[in-house]
Amino acid sequence: MALRAFRGEFLSLTCDPRDAGPDGERAIRYEADGLLVVEDGIVVARGHHADLSGRFAQVPTERLPGLVVPGFIDAHVHYPQMDSMAAHGEQLLDWLERHIFPAEMAFAERAHADALAQAFLTEMLRNGTTSALVFATVHEHSVDALFEAALARRMRVISGKVLMDEGPEGLRDSVASGRAGSEALLRRWRGRGRLGYALTPRFALTSSDAQLADAGAFLAEHPEVLLHTHLAENVHECAAVASRFPDAADYLDVYDRFGLVGPRSVFAHGIHLPDRSCARLHESGAGIAVCPSSNLFLGSGHFDFGQADRFGVKLGLGSDVGAGTTFSLLHTAGLAYQAALAREDRLSPFRALYLATLGSAQLLGIADKVGALEVGQEADFVVLDPAATPLLARRTQDAPLAQRLFALQVLGDDRAVARTYVLGGCAWERTA
Repeated sequence: MALRAFRGEFLSLTCDPRDAGPDGERAIRYEADGLLVVEDGIVVARGHHADLSGRFAQVPTERLPGLVVPGFIDAHVHYPQMDSMAAHGEQLLDWLERHIFPAEMAFAERAHADALAQAFLTEMLRNGTTSALVFATVHEHSVDALFEAALARRMRVISGKVLMDEGPEGLRDSVASGRAGSEALLRRWRGRGRLGYALTPRFALTSSDAQLADAGAFLAEHPEVLLHTHLAENVHECAAVASRFPDAADYLDVYDRFGLVGPRSVFAHGIHLPDRSCARLHESGAGIAVCPSSNLFLGSGHFDFGQADRFGVKLGLGSDVGAGTTFSLLHTAGLAYQAALAREDRLSPFRALYLATLGSAQLLGIADKVGALEVGQEADFVVLDPAATPLLARRTQDAPLAQRLFALQVLGDDRAVARTYVLGGCAWERTA
């Protein structure tokens, strides 16, 4: 691919604003009139247009209307649950039994997995999400379907076969079949496109001690693999885990005893954690995918940003579809602000953007590839339209950057995504 340049208003974060002074300004990288130069899908230059235009005067340049940010990175989402969004009436454990397990049983049919994978990735791109850590199902081909679709779209997707040898009939594997399926998938997809593998025990209650121990062994044997599971999402779930593992210090300690807590571990939710767990997360390098939409929808509670920040816990942002009620990480960033405020913490719009981009990239171990539109990174980005709706247009007209970004997060959704670019190519464009 020849050199291509994009001119527009660029915004990204260089680190977590909580670590960049009282107002986080040192974390903000912003060019009101910037130039982004891309070669073979990789950023080769970025800066103010006035500084770079002479050097790249002969490069074809596309003007991008709106605010350009890195492609959103969903740190926790379930593609098989797409058709179970807005399922009424239950908290987590009953919701799983009533709505989710039956929906996942349909993935026994490969054609069903293929159709959902295509629809899911289209929805992701429509909402500006270009990378994701994705739950599949216990079926090996559920991962094949997702990876084939992602490979064709050149998206960065990490996923893995769900492990649950104590799951319901129809969604139950064994220690041996879980290991064999994970090994086969890793062999089949290792090094292909922008794909990565995640070892995926559903949560502590759906795997035997033997399967959790084998998962820890698998993780130790494969240093390129992530660990992706759920942690302390719901008070009833926490009580059930405490009952099953009475000798564990807390929920996180259950995973720790099986070798599942380390720098490659991504735990979704973490909203009911004692201080000991937060200290251990920081010490181990593990982190939390914060999922404010699903936490509210299932009545689980609000993530404690203040507690996490006191202990320096690594954080990213997840939509958690299908308990999550939106694919839009832009809107989910606004919900994160509201969840923080419910506990009297204030989340700046820049930190919310960080969580949806570089924060999630750091959590998933892909920050060298995506998340900040820096030189050497892959050119995934989103063009946001601050005038996408009449209300947004009124709220953002002549507003300073922070106010425009906050309005986009609180009032925006998929309608505010004008275009989504993957590796410098337009992968989705709003037509109306």
